[in-house]
Amino acid sequence: MPAEPPATVVEFDGGAGCIAAARHHAARFLGRVQEEHGIEVSGRALDLTQLVVSEVVTNACKYAPGPVRLGLRIAAGLVEISVWDRDPALPVARAAEPSRVGQHGLEIVLAVAETFEARREGAGKRVTARVALADTAAAGRAAGRSPGARSAASVPRVR
Repeated sequence: MPAEPPATVVEFDGGAGCIAAARHHAARFLGRVQEEHGIEVSGRALDLTQLVVSEVVTNACKYAPGPVRLGLRIAAGLVEISVWDRDPALPVARAAEPSRVGQHGLEIVLAVAETFEARREGAGKRVTARVALADTAAAGRAAGRSPGARSAASVPRVR
């Protein structure tokens, strides 16, 4: 019987400090994945994972009351980052606007993630992004894609 893929779930109260705690949790998880499971995690994957965790958890803390649940799982050469919160409203990617200050988190996540999806779940929503564990160029070639190519995101866009 094959071993379960490395995974972890942690819940935060949504208060001050949870964003940094979520980033640190993600870094520790990927460190354990390397040490305990021998799965290679590039420095870029570590950085992008922490960036995605930071952006998605920030949105959950900013817009949803109460707890935020962060799940991390390794599958098929990717780290799956899943964040659940109590706000059922799905995120909307805004049109590019160079003069806008802030509110670029979802744009950033869409730019760096291999895949992204958001769906209502229970009394809230789950946002899931996947980041390649290997450097993008190598991961893209291995999957038969050109560097920088990624799956379409299932997020509505505001025009």
